[in-house]
Amino acid sequence: MTQRGDPGGRRVPALMLQGTGSDVGKSLVTAGLCRAFTRRGLAVRPFKPQNMSNNAAVTAEGGEIGRAQALQARACGVAPAADMNPVLLKPQSATGAQIIVQGRVFGSAQARDYHALKPQLLAKVLESWDRLSAQADLMLVEGAGSPAEINLRQGDIANMGFAEAADVPVVLVGDIDRGGVLAAIVGTLALLPDSERARIKGYVINKFRGDVALFEPAIAMLAERTGLPCLGVIPHFPGAAKLPAEDAVVLERGRAGGGGAFRIAVPRLPNISNFDDLDPLNAEPDVEVVIVRPGTPLLRDADLLLLPGSKATIADLAAFRAEGWDIDLQAHLRAGGRVLGLCGGYQMLGRRIADPEGIEGPPGEAAGLGHLDIETVLLGDKRLVELRAEDEISGLTITGYEMHIGRTTGPAAQRPFLRLDGRPEGAVSADGRVAGCYLHGLFGADAWRRHYLESLGATPDPLLDHGASVETALDDLAAHLAAHLDLDRLWEIARGR
Repeated sequence: MTQRGDPGGRRVPALMLQGTGSDVGKSLVTAGLCRAFTRRGLAVRPFKPQNMSNNAAVTAEGGEIGRAQALQARACGVAPAADMNPVLLKPQSATGAQIIVQGRVFGSAQARDYHALKPQLLAKVLESWDRLSAQADLMLVEGAGSPAEINLRQGDIANMGFAEAADVPVVLVGDIDRGGVLAAIVGTLALLPDSERARIKGYVINKFRGDVALFEPAIAMLAERTGLPCLGVIPHFPGAAKLPAEDAVVLERGRAGGGGAFRIAVPRLPNISNFDDLDPLNAEPDVEVVIVRPGTPLLRDADLLLLPGSKATIADLAAFRAEGWDIDLQAHLRAGGRVLGLCGGYQMLGRRIADPEGIEGPPGEAAGLGHLDIETVLLGDKRLVELRAEDEISGLTITGYEMHIGRTTGPAAQRPFLRLDGRPEGAVSADGRVAGCYLHGLFGADAWRRHYLESLGATPDPLLDHGASVETALDDLAAHLAAHLDLDRLWEIARGR
């Protein structure tokens, strides 16, 4: 039997991790396996046929993919590539999303219309699979949601539809921490047709707490009911908090820093994007990042209000006002507070935002919050680029990326926050207390992060190396999985044995 994408005709070993539901840990298990098998000397490549997330990363060729696949690429020791996540859906409303295909904007669609596009998109998915698998000794594939969503099975490209098209064996991942894992595994299998059920070669129990010996009777019961082996029980891994999260569901659980003295308030916008900008701040012991949920006032005692990125800036600006957060922001400034806007948050701080062609929603415009003397017009191609910047005051170097549509101009831009290749970037208010820029990832620059926090009165950790902490967490995750999963058996399954 041969597998797609290998010009030599050999079967490229591949394994797909599908879940009993969303947020069961597929992304991190895949990342850990990427690092574990890479450490065995294999050329490993991650792949996710279809992802839905506003947490995205820029690739070397100037495309964008889900942040989870960028982390998985890092675990493999390779640069992120558009083929690793050929279809990325970026929600812009409750029922609509921007569609990214092989790293580039394909268009926007409502959920009903998107399903009609899936057969066309499957060809692109398989094209990316062929290119990427030709580079690999092992392909590790992450599914999306659950294969038991049988109402979405027609035209599926995210789970079994892809697994069958590419002839990839599947391992099911269940989350015991949320309860009902036995029913989730048995129920998933019961809902699948025979051909898809036969593709599942075993299951993994994730996020276990307590004495594993007490779970052994359940494993025997599952074997009797399903005929499938348990390939491992993974204990809860606290180090996951040090790794970027894939989607905004983690914010509903209040992913935040550990109660430091310096408080940063971040409004939970409906279409928040690239919130992994907050991760290096979360790692600072003296910093507490508080995600302010709808229905809650912005913190009166916050040292900094940080307006994050947004996938639908005008819509999120309306939601910000509907919460009364614009009034809270004004009170914060009157009390001497500081405000920083990143990307969409930067646009909101200006005088006006216009979207004449309806790129992020219905065509129109809106008055901004008015704290920076700038205006933004959403026109032109999306800017997707990794770059190096210099801080306007300290001269420190920052490595980050831009991911936005539109052009921002105005008098405040003559007081830039940063310089990119010598050109001004961002803006600062006349009194210096409000600033914004388009650069994502800036807090990952350790020296600059320390300088910025110190300028606001915080006490940053002088030894914190955020990049090194991510690498350590990936190594620890790989060791954790190696201790609790049967990696040899997973390799054999990937090889079709």
